Formats: sequence, C-alpha cells, structure tokens
Amino acid sequence: MSAERAAPPIYLDGDACPVKDETYRVAARYGLTVHVVANSVLNLPREPWIVRVVVGSELDAADDWIAARAGPGSIVLTADVPLAARCVKAGATVLAFTGKPFSEASIGMALATRDLMQSLREAGTITGGPKPFSRADRSAFLSALDQAVNRILRQRPTGV
Repeated sequence: MSAERAAPPIYLDGDACPVKDETYRVAARYGLTVHVVANSVLNLPREPWIVRVVVGSELDAADDWIAARAGPGSIVLTADVPLAARCVKAGATVLAFTGKPFSEASIGMALATRDLMQSLREAGTITGGPKPFSRADRSAFLSALDQAVNRILRQRPTGV
C-alpha cells in the first residue's frame, strides 16, 4: 500500500470477540494493521500487522484506549454500544460483530434499546442473553468489514 493511500487502522474490542479470524482475513487482504485491545493477554497470531494492546483491568480501560484513537478513517469493531457511540461521535466507521453498522442515525436507538434491555434484565423480566452467534452473522460481518475498508480507501486522496 502506497504512502498516498495509507491503510485505515482497525481497532478491535478483543474481549469476547467472535470474529477475530474474520478480521485478520480482511486485514491481511488489504494490508491493514489490527489493534486487538483487551484487559488481559489474548492468544493472537504472530503477525507484524496484529498489535496486541493489553490495558489495565479498570472498568472501561479498553473502551477508553480505543475511543482515544478512533477517528475519521479508522474502523472500530465492537459489540459495546456506549463505546460505539463514542467512536461514531469521533468520526470512525463502527461495526458490530454481526456486521451491523453504527452511525449517527442509528446510535441513539441502539443506546436506548441497550438501556431498556438492561432495565428489563435487572427487573427480572428478561433472563436470557443474546441469540447465539450464527454463520449468517459471520458472513454479514465479513461483507460489512470488506465494504467499510473499500469505502474508506475510496474516500482517501490518491495523490499528494
């Protein structure tokens, strides 16, 4: 990848991420750097373009690290809706692990739904968790990540 079209960084919220391998596959295809951010050491492939970032065990330490670096031209992968909101506000492209994009138009509803579900769980009305991660979710994620990378690359200036 030439200096004129620097590759967008990917910031992966690594704790409990079901799509690490898919992320690595797309990153390898485009020559991208993946920052895997977690509160503990994760077993990652030994590739120079996969950067392990271990943050402290403080609440939201990984979120704070990612949010401090997210901005226009970067891609954030997370299931954490408050983190997604912070990154969308900073101008980053943000995808859920199911491939669903978070945007200025959708983040308010996502936050409201998250808060409602949390209240219902606390009240004991809902006792189950999210639906199991499926092959369709993996496929949708791969497609969405590939599209996001291509969109960012098209938007970057090609001549300096």
